[in-house]
Amino acid sequence: MPPKNTVDSISAATKTTTLPCSIPSLFLTFTVFSFITLSFFLLFSNPNPSIPNLQNTLQAPQNPIKVYLADLPRSFNYGLLDQYWSSSVPDSRISYDPDHSQIYGYKSSKFPPYPENPLIKQYSAEYWLMGDLMTPEHLRIQSFAKRVVDVDQADVVFVPFFATLSAEMELGRGKGTFRRKEGNEDYKRQKEVIELVKNSDAWKRSGGRDHVFVLTDPVAMWHVRAEIAPSILLVVDFGGWYRLDSKSSNGSSSNMIQHTQVSLLKDIIVPYTHLLPRLHLAENERRKTLLYFKGAKHRHRGGVVRENMWDLLVNEPGVIMEEGFPNATGREQSIRGMRTSEFCLHPAGDTPTSCRLFDAIQSLCIPVIVSDNIELPFEGMVDYSEFSVFVAVNDALKPSWLVNHLKSISEKQRNEYRQKMAKVQPLFIYDNGHPGGIGPIPPDGAVNHIWKKVQQKLPMIKETIVREKRKPAGVSIPLRCHCT
Repeated sequence: MPPKNTVDSISAATKTTTLPCSIPSLFLTFTVFSFITLSFFLLFSNPNPSIPNLQNTLQAPQNPIKVYLADLPRSFNYGLLDQYWSSSVPDSRISYDPDHSQIYGYKSSKFPPYPENPLIKQYSAEYWLMGDLMTPEHLRIQSFAKRVVDVDQADVVFVPFFATLSAEMELGRGKGTFRRKEGNEDYKRQKEVIELVKNSDAWKRSGGRDHVFVLTDPVAMWHVRAEIAPSILLVVDFGGWYRLDSKSSNGSSSNMIQHTQVSLLKDIIVPYTHLLPRLHLAENERRKTLLYFKGAKHRHRGGVVRENMWDLLVNEPGVIMEEGFPNATGREQSIRGMRTSEFCLHPAGDTPTSCRLFDAIQSLCIPVIVSDNIELPFEGMVDYSEFSVFVAVNDALKPSWLVNHLKSISEKQRNEYRQKMAKVQPLFIYDNGHPGGIGPIPPDGAVNHIWKKVQQKLPMIKETIVREKRKPAGVSIPLRCHCT
């Protein structure tokens, strides 16, 4: 007969093996059950399984700008896109219209795509900003703009008018049509938008100073600019906006801007939409050409400088000057030219800037900016001197000066320029990769940087609104800028 303690040990062991489950088994069962429960919760709490539930993985921006979407009919935004895609008439300004090159049935959608026509696509900021605001709130966790439904809670009022698309649709019908009023559909839309917006309580409360208009096309809202001058204007540059008085108040000549509809105090310089694809730094290869330019030789106003530079540079060794536009037929040529050149020339055209600058940045081609008075997007957030070469107009027009200057920049410095450029490439990208522009936006992309820039203007705008309220009735103060 075995000792008692042995029997007790065997008995205890037997009891242990007859338990339903061990402590480790209980823990494993609980863990599996918790995981399955959490999976079901995440699956059914996200209405769009194709897009991750960002609220569980990302933190919302601190102190976002509060944006109210003005109440305008769909015909002024996405309805315009329906109209654009339903048309079978190609754009008369370009030899190949990628949007109307073949006849096909357009299927209407709630959020149609923006045109691929390069003349229009380069101004597509309005589409991506609107898309951000129209995205369901649970997918907007990365956006710096918080959409509010009560205008009294808003910092700004966004006017959802695709002013650029409206203008470009009119321009596509024929040169100069946008200036006329009779038979001008764009003019009619401009007047209708202004009437609707100015009759709102929000406009009457602030005089429109907290309203945001996207006017990336130089001729957008052409006929009503004086009426929206107090508002926050998102523009690609100030070219074509200034009106210089020939005489100052004391009768002497002056270069001071005495009257303007735009100001860095309230308005935002935004990027063009780049037309060429992004080249990552790891994909960069040896560049054989010193300087590259592709564009129209003959332009107006400041573009005269371009014509003179063309004549100086066209026969210089290591320099390529090509006439044309990066449309469907010249796109590959532009990609090849920018990716195989050390520097890309950026002289003024009809306006001080163009999408060429942002194509160069996405191509890691060091921009050579020839201008004495250019304004650039996101300054204060971006230091362009870290990856661009700035040249005074007088220097650029000296024979051989520019070529010799670029040759003097060492290979080490050029590589440093490109490394800095690669870091800022995302800042100038609008496209969020989602159909119709509806979906989460890149936190470091162009849309968020625009919202942040608008927020920076708020203290001055709010101060102006308060000052406006205390003016005696009937007193009118002209819009003047005495800043440099």
